[in-house]
Amino acid sequence: MASGKDTQSSTGSADSSKGGGDKRQLTARGRDRRDALLEFATKSFAERGFHPTSVSDIVDGIGVGKGVFYWYFPSKDELLLEILREALTDLRRFQRSQMNEANDPLGELEAGIRASLAWSADNADVLRLVMFGWTEEPFAKALRRGRRIVIDDTTKLVAQAIEQGAIADGDPAMLATAIIGVTDELGRHSALGGLTAKAQASVDDFMDTAVRFCLRGITG
Repeated sequence: MASGKDTQSSTGSADSSKGGGDKRQLTARGRDRRDALLEFATKSFAERGFHPTSVSDIVDGIGVGKGVFYWYFPSKDELLLEILREALTDLRRFQRSQMNEANDPLGELEAGIRASLAWSADNADVLRLVMFGWTEEPFAKALRRGRRIVIDDTTKLVAQAIEQGAIADGDPAMLATAIIGVTDELGRHSALGGLTAKAQASVDDFMDTAVRFCLRGITG
């Protein structure tokens, strides 16, 4: 999860106007059109699958020509990479907004867990694309890079919490990896309907359970 003061994306800048780092400045209309391509593609990839969805399907869906698509994205692969980049950036910004309210490392960890689960609940389509992305390169490469940054940030918070005596002594990196793994898996299951109706009944109760498991174990 993001550090409270972190300002970097998990996979690189998501503010470029074109995949691959193109820094062209877009007009308001250009940004709207690019956002429309990203939004429609996200929904289409999630519902129909990445490979079955063609560039023609995407441009026909929003009523533009292929030339418009390729002005913003060199390829369909690069479009999906940008969706993943922007999703990870959005998640980390949301985490930071919540973690900045915490007063100590343990509070930041709890706020980060809750923010991750809340974001996941609102982004089921993106989570489906993340799950697909882990199965193929170069998408998995970008996701691994993002995961490494998240674990490194979380490791720092865990180490600080251990120093303060808020968490029992242990390997900070291993504990951080466990926290991220549990949080990611619970977020996916919650957003994609993998939990029982009882577990889904209350978002707050679900978050409380996740925090208790990650930070206090199942015996506390």
